[in-house]
Amino acid sequence: MSLDRLLDTLRQKVTTLVSVPVGIRGARGVYGALLLFLAGCAVGPDFVRPAPPAVDHYTQGAEPSATIAADGRAQQFAKGAPVPADWWRLFNSAKLDAVVNDAITGNPSLQSAQSSLRQSQDNLRAGYGVFYPQLDAGFGASRQKSSPASLGSTSPGTIFNLFTLSATVSYALDVFGGERRMVEGLQAQVAVQQAMAQGTYLTLLGNVENTVIAGAAYREQITATEQIVALLREQAGITEIQARAGTVPYSNVLSLLSQLASFEALLPPLKQNVSHAEHLLATLAGRAPGEWAPPRFELSDFTLPGALPVTLPSELVRQRPDILAAEAQLHSAGADIGVATAALLPSFTLNGSYGQNGTSMNSLFSGNFWSIGADVSAPLFRGGTLWFKRKAAQEAYQQALAIYRQTVLAALAQIADALRALEHDAEALQAQSQALKTAGEALRLIQANYQAGTVNYLQVLTANGQYQQARIGYLQAQAQRLQDTVALFVALGGGWQNAAEVNTDTSSGRGGP
Repeated sequence: MSLDRLLDTLRQKVTTLVSVPVGIRGARGVYGALLLFLAGCAVGPDFVRPAPPAVDHYTQGAEPSATIAADGRAQQFAKGAPVPADWWRLFNSAKLDAVVNDAITGNPSLQSAQSSLRQSQDNLRAGYGVFYPQLDAGFGASRQKSSPASLGSTSPGTIFNLFTLSATVSYALDVFGGERRMVEGLQAQVAVQQAMAQGTYLTLLGNVENTVIAGAAYREQITATEQIVALLREQAGITEIQARAGTVPYSNVLSLLSQLASFEALLPPLKQNVSHAEHLLATLAGRAPGEWAPPRFELSDFTLPGALPVTLPSELVRQRPDILAAEAQLHSAGADIGVATAALLPSFTLNGSYGQNGTSMNSLFSGNFWSIGADVSAPLFRGGTLWFKRKAAQEAYQQALAIYRQTVLAALAQIADALRALEHDAEALQAQSQALKTAGEALRLIQANYQAGTVNYLQVLTANGQYQQARIGYLQAQAQRLQDTVALFVALGGGWQNAAEVNTDTSSGRGGP
């Protein structure tokens, strides 16, 4: 309900009350009805979830229904199919499952996100307290001297002790819904933290899988590069012997030594990448790199998932964690408008007190006092502070709305990128597979000719080096296809909503679906 509409409605109700003659009981009934009406109002906008995107596809033109067959395997895109909650198991690697379980159990970032979720839940429980009467008890002891002037006497004042035991109760009437909007904002913050915890869980899984795949690819590239280095070293040795014999120019030796040095220079960065992957996996699992080592992976340990779900855009916005977090933040910003609006309006409080007092502990219960009443306070002039706080809350809502829209657009683009990447990965892997096959056939032919005595050994070494280079390109394309498959599952939100049970309790150090 807008502020202008609320004030107009109140004016109409007050006009009706004034113009209708009623008795005392009737007036109580009318005023009671007005109070109930006010209690049912909550100023500020009522939250409505943003409509899902009107599009039903992610890319321009026809979306691919499948990739081409590369390395003997094509991937099918099942539009509208649900994403399994344990999607990482589709890679069929028991070692990967073990590393994922270690990360879920020990990752500090996930534990931090779950603690933030519990914190927001406790803040919400604390917020519910505003709907209950506030009861306080107090005890006071003082020594006082009465003023003779206040008693109309010329005698000296009396010195006495005063002991007081009292209880007070107050209840704030949430007439304009400011407290309800405040609690609504706390509820929205719980939803924000829930989505962020799921997002942290999803990011963790994606990082673990990408790191494992990258580490496996680096190791196999090291093996292929070392074989190239060994071949070049042997080739350089033979060529140097020929140069000394005068059968080839020494420039051939220098050329081979240059190639040898170039490939040797590739090894330290690759080895560093392996070390970095191992250290990163340790930290993702919540361990120090010096106390935990991941299992050794090879690319053959992973099975490329053949059937890939593709969530519809209208469903994506209801399940992707970052979109849900932005939506909940938008809800919270709307509730803040209600809180700021209610601060412009009068507040009503019922209060009462009861107590006992006496001049000694023995006479503490000899006399009593009580009071009951109601307070009304209204802000009259605050220098524009409350008004502009409401304006600021409205602008914060518009900011949250823009962030939500941008989050949705980024999510749609991320999925579009992943779909096209898988399509192009299959094409690249097919080309690299053909290059590897051709280089292998050339190597076998050269070896056969060498055995027949028609080619020299240097030609065998050259063909073998070309084969190893083709193998490196093939390994890189294979790893990229696996990583882009992981990227698609992450972009789709990970399927946490399809889990039979979502565990957010970290008392055992374990969380997530």
